[in-house]
Amino acid sequence: MFERLERNVQDMIAEQQIKLGYLEESVRLYYPLESLNGLLGEEYNDLEMASLLEKFFYAAREKYGEVEVTEEDGRFCLCLPPQAGKYVHEHIEDYAFLRELIEAVAGHGHTFEELLAIFRKYSGCVHVEPTSHGEFDYLVYFQDGLPDEFVYCISAEGAHVTYHRFTKADFESLGLA
Repeated sequence: MFERLERNVQDMIAEQQIKLGYLEESVRLYYPLESLNGLLGEEYNDLEMASLLEKFFYAAREKYGEVEVTEEDGRFCLCLPPQAGKYVHEHIEDYAFLRELIEAVAGHGHTFEELLAIFRKYSGCVHVEPTSHGEFDYLVYFQDGLPDEFVYCISAEGAHVTYHRFTKADFESLGLA
């Protein structure tokens, strides 16, 4: 039941560590109730979700430490202690695709085609969709969910390319599809 949520938490921590380097510090992740329901595949209210999250993180405390779960107006904050980052750093496989993508967008002079080549290096099932709504230029994701299940919204801004990534459910809730 919690596999997708746990993977998402790990992915968020890994992305932070790739961008900023590994630091032994607490991390706060914020999730709207709708996002958590999407990750769990069920519809829960605020109280039910708070209880579920507390039970899950209590059961997973050997990996993540004492995670504090708070909620305000349907928005949940998971305050993960340094132990959670250490667990991801030491036990989760290398995020080779994400690492390469982040390194490419960190520098200037890369094109969308170069970013797309990184996606294609890791999968033959890459969906690429130009957009016209002005929020971003391309929608890109792995059709088979490998190496990840995120939807990437990519913008080419002169000599610089940027991305934002969302779960498919969160992307669909934006109404930009």
